[in-house]
Amino acid sequence: GEVCNMINKKYNEFLPSMQSAEDLVSQVDGLSSNIDLLKAGIENEVQRDLNVAVAEFTELKQQLERDTLVLSILKKLQEFDTAIKEYNTALLEKKYTAAAQQLEKARSSLKMLESRKGFELKILKALGTELTVQTQNMLYHLGEEWQKLVVWKLPPSKESSSLESVIHSELHLRTVPSKEEEIAGPPVASVLQAFAVLGELHTKLKIFGQLLLKYILKPLISYPSLQPFTEEQSDVVILRFKSEEPSLDHSSPMEVFDKIKLIFEVLHKYLLNVPLEQPVEDKKEGRVTLAELLGDMIWEELSDCLIQNCLVNSIPTNSSKLEQYIEVIKSTEEFEKVLKNMQFLKGDTTDLLKYARNVNSHFANKKCQDVIVAARNLMTSEIHNTVKITPDSCVALPSLPNSGAGDHLKMQKTSKLLHNDMVNLENETKLSQYTFSLPACRISSSVEKLMELAYQTLLEATASTDQCCIQLFYSVRNIFQLFYDVVPTYHKENLQKLPQLAAIHHNNCMYIAHHLLTLGHQFRYRLTNILCDGAATFVDLVPGFRRLGMECFLAQMRVQKGEILERLSSARNFSNMDDEENYCAANKAIRQVLHQLKRLGKVWQDVLPVNVYCKAMGTLLNTALTEIVTRIAALEDISAEDADRLYSLCRTMVEEGPQVFTPLPEEDKNKKYQEEVPVYVQKWMTFKELMIILQANLQEIVDQWADGKGPLAAEFSAAEVKSLIRALFQNTERRAAALAKIK
Repeated sequence: GEVCNMINKKYNEFLPSMQSAEDLVSQVDGLSSNIDLLKAGIENEVQRDLNVAVAEFTELKQQLERDTLVLSILKKLQEFDTAIKEYNTALLEKKYTAAAQQLEKARSSLKMLESRKGFELKILKALGTELTVQTQNMLYHLGEEWQKLVVWKLPPSKESSSLESVIHSELHLRTVPSKEEEIAGPPVASVLQAFAVLGELHTKLKIFGQLLLKYILKPLISYPSLQPFTEEQSDVVILRFKSEEPSLDHSSPMEVFDKIKLIFEVLHKYLLNVPLEQPVEDKKEGRVTLAELLGDMIWEELSDCLIQNCLVNSIPTNSSKLEQYIEVIKSTEEFEKVLKNMQFLKGDTTDLLKYARNVNSHFANKKCQDVIVAARNLMTSEIHNTVKITPDSCVALPSLPNSGAGDHLKMQKTSKLLHNDMVNLENETKLSQYTFSLPACRISSSVEKLMELAYQTLLEATASTDQCCIQLFYSVRNIFQLFYDVVPTYHKENLQKLPQLAAIHHNNCMYIAHHLLTLGHQFRYRLTNILCDGAATFVDLVPGFRRLGMECFLAQMRVQKGEILERLSSARNFSNMDDEENYCAANKAIRQVLHQLKRLGKVWQDVLPVNVYCKAMGTLLNTALTEIVTRIAALEDISAEDADRLYSLCRTMVEEGPQVFTPLPEEDKNKKYQEEVPVYVQKWMTFKELMIILQANLQEIVDQWADGKGPLAAEFSAAEVKSLIRALFQNTERRAAALAKIK
């Protein structure tokens, strides 16, 4: 106030005084230092007190946290203890679900305790041990209860689930709890729920499911004679089996489904219709029935078994029965519906139903498989059981459907024969009877059957659905490709060793090739519509089969030629026949060759077509004659005695050679072919000319030559004739004159 007044006074008086200004400065200075002191005081004392307070607060806070933690641990320990106590009480009262839940509570308290860092309490280990012991104890009790509820009586032989052992198997299911347990509610539910809470249900059910499959479900599918039946007693229901004479080898799917439904109904009623609370982490939706759990475990295996051992056998083998199959599909649908209602099955169409509904394709597959199996069996059967084929032989067949009759064909009842000799093309052009005729010969009866199989399968194809028709058509093509691959390999050794089999195989191939020419044709109306580019033909296979037959037979011919040459090689080159030993060797060689040819003539008789027979025998006889001519023409010296003996050897060949031609079993009919030998034996005339030379004098030889125009000139070259003259005749002027004329 003073200062202000003073300032006011001075201002009022407008009398600035130097003295007063100085006073003012010093007063302001004083005030400023007072503020500094106060500031220092605050900084030093109050701030210090604040820091202390904060520190105390933090310490108290930590103290509180520690106490809370200890308290929560004590609380968890107390919870654990209470849970174990309540578990014991519940267990004594057989309240299994409650007991199991208390154990789980104890388990979660222990988990919580173990998760606290920095509190490794010694006691935790002891608690863990205690929990394990109690859990095992509980599982033991539950196991005992389960064994009372579900009793398997199985025959001692553990391994087999044969019909015998299954008939002696029983399954007992407890139905009513005994008096003192009624308080605990239905024991089944309680025991199973407790298993579920402890997470052990899965294991128990899995074992039960496996026994169920092995001793009940699978045998019911496999043994048609097995019948399940139930017997109810006061507190137990028993599932037993008896065996009855089955009507068929395989039970129908309907029968099998009924038996299995019976089993599931019993199980559902007495054991499995129990809703369970699942531990939350396993199942989102919480409640699930036991039936559903069991279904999940066994359905796949059960459905596979039903498909393999029941549905597969029920697939029809001919198209006429396909329509009746609707029943099977219906009963499969019914079966699944029943199982769904009992909650064994969830979701829609299972593999089982898909399989049944897909019957058309299974029918085709089964049919094709049967065809191929039948064909393979025919191909691996003996070749030498033969049948005679004549130009008017036929393949016995049901009559062919009218062209264009399409899908709604019913097979005609009559049985008509499909003739080889008259193939009716387009119904207008009648071909000559022999255009497609096969020469008479023998073929394997298995090949005739194979051909019938091919015709029947194509006939079936024409009456089938498109898809099936295509599959069957290709399986017929497969039959022939299989023959092409299998037969030559499978019968390889015999075809090489046995000339008769080689001949039959040759005929078989020609017979097949012959039929393949027209095979597609008879069915073309039906097949061309659905096979792309009208490829309903087998003609492309024809050359391969002809080649197959030819190659096999030619290989056999090479073997026979080799043997002939081998035998003639022991004839000492036909030289020095005046030596007894040499003559014997040559004679023996010729006898052996004739014997070989005679044997072949017999094994091929009535087997090869006559023209093939004559060509083959002619070729082999020709091989022998050619070899003999070559050897004799190469001799440098032939004495008169040599010439006589060579002549008699040659005469044996000329007289007995034709007799090996016996294409027909009737002797008198073979004469004609024996007289025609020169037609089939290329070197026949050459051989006859050689014999003439061996007996002739010089003049006769010159006459036979007749300036290169005679019969001798037709068979031998000038050089060969000269060589023979030099060997046969001494060196004289007459010989020189004769030689001069051969040119």
